[in-house]
Amino acid sequence: MIQRVVHPGVFATSAITLFTGVLWGQTTLTTAPAETDEPAGDWTFSAYVFAFVVDDDRDYVSPILTADRDWLHLEARYNYEAQDTGSVFAGYNFEFGEKVDVGITPMLGAVFGETNGVAPAYRFSLSWDRLEFYTEGEYLFDLEDDSDSFFYAWTELSYSLTDWFRAGLAVQRTRAYESDLDFQPGFLLGFSWKKLDFTAYVFDSGLDDPTYVFSIGAAF
Repeated sequence: MIQRVVHPGVFATSAITLFTGVLWGQTTLTTAPAETDEPAGDWTFSAYVFAFVVDDDRDYVSPILTADRDWLHLEARYNYEAQDTGSVFAGYNFEFGEKVDVGITPMLGAVFGETNGVAPAYRFSLSWDRLEFYTEGEYLFDLEDDSDSFFYAWTELSYSLTDWFRAGLAVQRTRAYESDLDFQPGFLLGFSWKKLDFTAYVFDSGLDDPTYVFSIGAAF
């Protein structure tokens, strides 16, 4: 299964409780670096687009691009921290594990546009057999207004029922659009075909105005 960049119940809340102490999900988005067959030392890339359908608010898309070579991780996002805002990150990849694969990438980024600031961030992934946990987060230090500083997070826990289909839970925390909840829980259905990945999310499904997110992308 292609790991998602991606560019998040009771179970989701438990996952947040366990990891939000370490978490600081546009979405929240986001998505983990994908597995490839490329030899060590070569560049690997991913490109994903997240479409947010927000009730009573502005719909928007959020593209996320990544590039990795050995330990180096580079990333560019748009409409992630806020709409009409871009961000770029650089980080260091750590990977270890045999039966349980673990990936950790601490990052530092710059945010510019409608919102301006600096953002220490992270990615964390853990996969065991068909079970996969992925989370990313960042704390945006707003350089124009300290009161607008904010912790963004996107988390997924999914199980691959087949080689091409997965289902699971997700939770996000964002200011890219208005929500009645601080952490917005949801669920996901994902489909893979060759190097392409498509995932559909529904957040705040118990409310009158749920948010629908659709992502499509590939790693190469």
